[in-house]
Amino acid sequence: MEQRSIVILLAEDNPAHARLVERSLASNRVLNKLMHVSDGEEAVAYLRRESPFTDPELSPRPDVVLLDLRLPKVDGLEVLRQIKTDPELMQLPVVVLSTSQSDIDVARAYQLHANSYVVKPLDFTALTQLIGDLGYYWLVWNRSPNRTLQD
Repeated sequence: MEQRSIVILLAEDNPAHARLVERSLASNRVLNKLMHVSDGEEAVAYLRRESPFTDPELSPRPDVVLLDLRLPKVDGLEVLRQIKTDPELMQLPVVVLSTSQSDIDVARAYQLHANSYVVKPLDFTALTQLIGDLGYYWLVWNRSPNRTLQD
């Protein structure tokens, strides 16, 4: 079976954090295509294939979403709620990747059916290790209904 690139949607408003995630995935050699949006409104539009993300070739359906909570326009918890209540998106794995260690944020994310909640380390080496581990778990080891139907 031919291995295809894994599509990751990164919803992150901090450009430095987005670059760190991209570099971490590359350094861990996780076969992927990283799609980056910088606010919650773009994340929802991307997932629903609304303008400017209507072309599936340019905006492929992600295999996993890495979601920051503190997003402009539409916050990450609302994005998560919209994903998990949409019949076409609800099976999509969502990993909350946040600097927030708040028990309230963690509880809210899981109440909205986040698949995982991970606190971003501020150290580049630790972040690289974390992203590598996430990449291998969610994108290589884990089997999701979306991947099974596409393979």
